Amino acid sequence: MPRIAEARDAAEPSSHEQRARHVRMLEAAAELATEKEFARVQMAEVAKRAGVAIGTLYRYFPSKTHLFVAVMVEQVDQIGESLRRRPTAAGGGRDAIYEVLVRATRALLRRPALSTAMIQSSSTANAALVPNAAKVDRVFQEILMSAAGIDDPTEDDVTAIRLLMQLWLGVIQSCLNGRISIPDAEADIRTACDLLLARMSIAD
Repeated sequence: MPRIAEARDAAEPSSHEQRARHVRMLEAAAELATEKEFARVQMAEVAKRAGVAIGTLYRYFPSKTHLFVAVMVEQVDQIGESLRRRPTAAGGGRDAIYEVLVRATRALLRRPALSTAMIQSSSTANAALVPNAAKVDRVFQEILMSAAGIDDPTEDDVTAIRLLMQLWLGVIQSCLNGRISIPDAEADIRTACDLLLARMSIAD
């Protein structure tokens, strides 16, 4: 049953071979979720494409929620790596945070089915049962703080970024659902940055 599966501890890869299998499973899941709706992606199908036994897949990802939250962690890490290679033109502050969010939005919208799977999984995951759910939030918060040039965030900084991230995910979901256009989504993100980041310890 799904609840039992989610309550089981997920194994962590330790050897080079295990890490390679781990990556293959994440890549297979991402490929399948790019090709079809999240509800139609089956764990057995992921295992087959990754070339692993179904038991191996469940050992690392006790549920489909675990799997796609882990895929989202991987995607967020890739966004961070992209920013390290090509920093924002804004050079810090509120505009840099906006640029990061817009770049991340465009990256996610290039694969809408996969993004829907990741956001749906992350938004419904209980952090106590799926630890990677908290990691998604933590890593993305670190990316935004770094882009803004904040090394020692205040409580107001952390609160503003947390609220901005929640609003941003809602904007992306509305875009994925066809309720708003991409230009409207970017305009909404701009407004959110202006309103929520006004009290942050950053330069305009």
